[in-house]
Amino acid sequence: MEGNIAKLSLNAPVREEDGPRINEDIRVKEVRLIDENGDNRGVVSIKEALQVAADAGLDLIEISPQVAPPVCKVLDYGKYKYEIQKRKNEAKKNQKTISIKELKLRPAIDVHDYEVKIKQAKKFLQEGDKVKFTLRYRGRESGPVNGGKTVLDKVLDDLEGIVKVDSEPKMEGRQMIMIVSPL
Repeated sequence: MEGNIAKLSLNAPVREEDGPRINEDIRVKEVRLIDENGDNRGVVSIKEALQVAADAGLDLIEISPQVAPPVCKVLDYGKYKYEIQKRKNEAKKNQKTISIKELKLRPAIDVHDYEVKIKQAKKFLQEGDKVKFTLRYRGRESGPVNGGKTVLDKVLDDLEGIVKVDSEPKMEGRQMIMIVSPL
C-alpha cells in the first residue's frame, strides 16, 4: 500500500491545472527566454533556462505555450499568480452586469400609480438595467385583452426616445409581458 502513495516535495509550489507550466513541468527542448530583468535572451535550451532561473533564485514560467518555441520568463511564481489575480479582479470590478427589473401593472391602473411606475422605469433605465413590464389580468379582466395592450402602448409612448423594445408585448397565460432596455 505504501508504494502507491505519491511523494510530494515540500518546496514545490502547488499550481492549478489550468495555470502556466513552471520549472520542470515545461517539457520542450528549447524555449525563448526572457530573464528576470525583462531582457530577451533568445532561444536557449531548457536546461540553460532552468539554470538561469535557479541562479536568480526564481521560477521559470511558460508565458506563451502556443508559439514555437514557447516563451518562458524568469519570475517569482507567487508574485506572478498575485499579479494575474489582481488583473482579473480589476477586470471584474470594471464590468457592468445588466439586471432585469420587473414592474407589475394592471389593465385598470390609476393615473398616479401609472406615473409612479413610469418614474421607477426611468430610474432603472438610467442605471443601465432592462425593465420587464408585467401586466397581470385577474378574473373577468382577461376578456378584453386590448385594454392591457393600450396600457403597454402608453408606456412605450411615455418612454419614447430612451428605450428600445427587446420583447414585444405578448400574452403568457394570464399576463402580458414586454421587455425594454435603455438606448
